Amino acid sequence: MKIEESNIVETNDYRVIIYPASRPFTAKESKTIAEKLYDFLGDWAAHGKALSSSFKIEKNQFIIICVDEEKEAASGCSIDALGKVMRELDAEFDLGLFDRMKASYVENGEVKTLKLSDFKNKIRIGELSTDIEVFDFSKNTYLDFLSHFLQPFSRSWASSIK
Repeated sequence: MKIEESNIVETNDYRVIIYPASRPFTAKESKTIAEKLYDFLGDWAAHGKALSSSFKIEKNQFIIICVDEEKEAASGCSIDALGKVMRELDAEFDLGLFDRMKASYVENGEVKTLKLSDFKNKIRIGELSTDIEVFDFSKNTYLDFLSHFLQPFSRSWASSIK
């Protein structure tokens, strides 16, 4: 299984784990992240059974890990092993991959990330237009990721901000 830009419609609904960075990756960071993930995912296993997995760096800021659990389910230990690799990358480059109190959005074609409290405040006072698109990091299946990862503000989780 390989995640890449494609016109092919996926029929399997793979498990997705999203690691959102607080800023875009540099070219060096992207290269190192890709190398470490290729190495890790090539040997990733659950209870000794290889996991069919892949990754994608989306919008140069989000790491998307995909696992075909129809072949073999990721176990707690295998998820912990992935978390260890991601924490190492996070510490090496100070990416904020585990900071869930942030919001990312697209404004004028550019991905931006703010602390969640700042994002909410800017929406409330009208400093941030509702003509933006908002990312949803809670997606956990590939089909949901494909269709709902980036939504217009009016259809996103952020539309409930008052």
